[in-house]
Amino acid sequence: MDNDVCKLFILDTNVLLHEPLAIYSFDEHDVVIPMTVLEELDNIKDRQKDVSREARVAIRTLEDLFSHSTPEEIVAGVSLKDRAPQCSGRVSIFADHHLPEGEEVFTNKENDNRIINAALYLQKKHGPRPVVLVTKDINMRLKAKGAGLKLVEDYRTDQLIDDIRLLAKGFQVIEGSFWDKVGECESSSQGRDVFHRIKDGLIGDTHINQYLIDEHEEFVGRVHGYEPGKLVIKDIGRERLMARHAWGVHPKHIYQAMALDALLDPTLDLVILTGPAGSGKTLLAMAAALELVIERGVYERIIVTRNTPEIAESIGFLPGTEEEKMMPWLAAVTDTLEVLHKHDVSKEGSLQYIMEKANIQFKSVNFMRGRSLQNTFVLLDECQNLTASQLKTIITRCGEGTKLVCSGNLAQIDSNYLTAVTSGLTYIVERFKDFEGSANIYLNGVVRSRLASFAEENL
Repeated sequence: MDNDVCKLFILDTNVLLHEPLAIYSFDEHDVVIPMTVLEELDNIKDRQKDVSREARVAIRTLEDLFSHSTPEEIVAGVSLKDRAPQCSGRVSIFADHHLPEGEEVFTNKENDNRIINAALYLQKKHGPRPVVLVTKDINMRLKAKGAGLKLVEDYRTDQLIDDIRLLAKGFQVIEGSFWDKVGECESSSQGRDVFHRIKDGLIGDTHINQYLIDEHEEFVGRVHGYEPGKLVIKDIGRERLMARHAWGVHPKHIYQAMALDALLDPTLDLVILTGPAGSGKTLLAMAAALELVIERGVYERIIVTRNTPEIAESIGFLPGTEEEKMMPWLAAVTDTLEVLHKHDVSKEGSLQYIMEKANIQFKSVNFMRGRSLQNTFVLLDECQNLTASQLKTIITRCGEGTKLVCSGNLAQIDSNYLTAVTSGLTYIVERFKDFEGSANIYLNGVVRSRLASFAEENL
């Protein structure tokens, strides 16, 4: 392949931490791993961090690839074709510590600067062949462009959508009246439930368990399944949907009603709640959890977990049990419990009783690997800060009789390496939209207060 077609990709450390097998994602193109990246992986692999596992996997992958190669072959590049038939490119290690005199743009020996210097040198050496620096660090991309690097990219092989506005919302608003659009259709009853069968494609693309509401909210249904040439819709009814309640909580609008319907449905193993701050995600999830565990006895316990950024190694120094250590990061959940019982005669006594009765446990995501959760209602809060790999770790912990609720706000991502389109929350919304055991609802609208609503819209 001609050099002007075959690109040269230089990988930053965070790419291999995000996807340890990233070297196999570049097909016919060549990949360069700077020596500084190997040093950073070495420093990270033994830390008590959630990324230490990814660092070890990346190191083992490279060791397996280079184990039988000579130093000269490693510098020149080792073919990937034997390991991955779809890859015709090569992988090499570049010694970026000692560039020829006068080739260093950044004289500061900081790691990012060394990698950018190496990319600029390789761009000059291999031009006009395209040389691309791949990093998930936004600031590093800006520095590299400012220093004269022509091609700088984010690592996007895990990106399922190009624009967050294209993310599935879990419901579809039908223009005008549903019945005017559908006309005559076949209907049948199964107990209290009514099902309509309409021509497939009549109301556009749909997904299993997607809610359907018409413009005037006169009809509310949920996609129940598919038959040859037909779409089966479960007729819920607006009044019936708005009458849903859990632990004394009633929905304030149709979006909360759809969320509560999915949360209380024991046939759904996964419910994903997205939406702005103050839309009621955590409140509805906790109310449904208490209802299903204490009132209905569907599940035996509640586990509340969330990511604890940058404290995987320091959480052990906080006082108390694991639950007590987690309290600073789960204040949103404990605040919600207080709201649900604010009118009780003894709020503190009620909270203590509920914590014991529902067997509520607070856990860190970092300590969930290896567990198996049976007959449990799991609330995973603040999912927007998790990668797809971290979310997979949690989802694969769920055994029989377990319901997982993932909630998050894609406008409040704290991670340095994640954006709204690469967040694990976005990933599972897209991956599970056609899974019959899951539902996804975007909670449209802030109900926390008029102050919060105004801030969401105008700041």
